[in-house]
Amino acid sequence: MIIIIMGVSGAGKTTIGKLLANSLDWEFSDADAFHSPENVEKMRCGIPLTEADRIPWLHDLQIAIKNWLQENKSMVLACSALKESYRQFLVVDSERIKLVYLKGSYELIQKRLQERHNHYMSEKLLDTQFNTLEEPLDTLYIDVIETPQVIVQNIRTSLGI
Repeated sequence: MIIIIMGVSGAGKTTIGKLLANSLDWEFSDADAFHSPENVEKMRCGIPLTEADRIPWLHDLQIAIKNWLQENKSMVLACSALKESYRQFLVVDSERIKLVYLKGSYELIQKRLQERHNHYMSEKLLDTQFNTLEEPLDTLYIDVIETPQVIVQNIRTSLGI
């Protein structure tokens, strides 16, 4: 099984993803690691990525997901997956891939981004993140107001794992 933890920057995808993977004794991967150096630099400068910027990133992610499925790896992937078209591209097997949407208010996410250091994703891009976000319909929604431990337990309980 692959669990994709999705949401805007600052929602806690990496934190929750790592904790969830550790609690399940699964592997963890962060979609940020699949971005090109050019994409990272754009985001560091507060420049939103274009669809053309995202296509190679999504393609590389899809290849990784297919490989994990072929190898029967149990994985947790932290990935923004803000648009429905991105999620459709990544969820290549709806039986073995589960989406978990970390949902938080603009104000909470903004506060988290202001407190975050040593990350290339600028608070300047928060509006773009929320404007791009197409909230998923048939996905597990998790409110990020809770502590990371409670969020992980809620995910495990909801997915029965």
